[in-house]
Amino acid sequence: MSLILNIDTATETAHVSIAKDGVVLKDMFNYEQKNHGGFLQPAIQKILNEAGVLMTDIDAVAVTEGPGSYTGIRIGMASAKGLCFALDKPLITINTLEVMAKSALIQLNPPKEDLLCPMIDARRMEVFTAIYNCSIQNIFHPSAVIVERHSFETFLNNQNVHFFGSGSKKFQEIIKNQKAFFHDIKNISEAMNSLSVKKLNEKSFANTAYSEPLYIKEFYIK
Repeated sequence: MSLILNIDTATETAHVSIAKDGVVLKDMFNYEQKNHGGFLQPAIQKILNEAGVLMTDIDAVAVTEGPGSYTGIRIGMASAKGLCFALDKPLITINTLEVMAKSALIQLNPPKEDLLCPMIDARRMEVFTAIYNCSIQNIFHPSAVIVERHSFETFLNNQNVHFFGSGSKKFQEIIKNQKAFFHDIKNISEAMNSLSVKKLNEKSFANTAYSEPLYIKEFYIK
């Protein structure tokens, strides 16, 4: 039996879930990005209470490591690490773009030869992005990319590519390619949980003390 607490505060929508043996028991979402910090701890306590799970019963804590909102990433990572240290449980970190791609795969069920391209808005014409196939294998490494009308042409010359996420809207306005498809996809708890269960089964744990957020770009504080 496995019990995993999943935490995602990296994008505009935050969610937490508790899952048992790969099945989500309870989850909660927050759609006010500026309130992710206030949402997280009460939400964790609420879903555990509703699921009848004690904090000490969980086997691991999974958290999105980024990219995404710098503040949101830090909120999730700090909370996950704190729980792991306090409970002596392993930490699982998952790339935000991978969670987005898995969410899209579940909701779209595209042909297996198609590609998935999550995009997170990184201001101006820049996005945090990556490309995955329908087995959620990464074929374009997570990067900060300034999009223009010829972006991803190498992929679009050969395959349909599904674009989604907060950064995809700016790309949709400038690209003209019949193999580019745009969707409104929301991250779902089942997607993150499927990825965290896989890592738990593989015992692919992060170093709780030394794991760091994946910002991709350096951040500056004035």
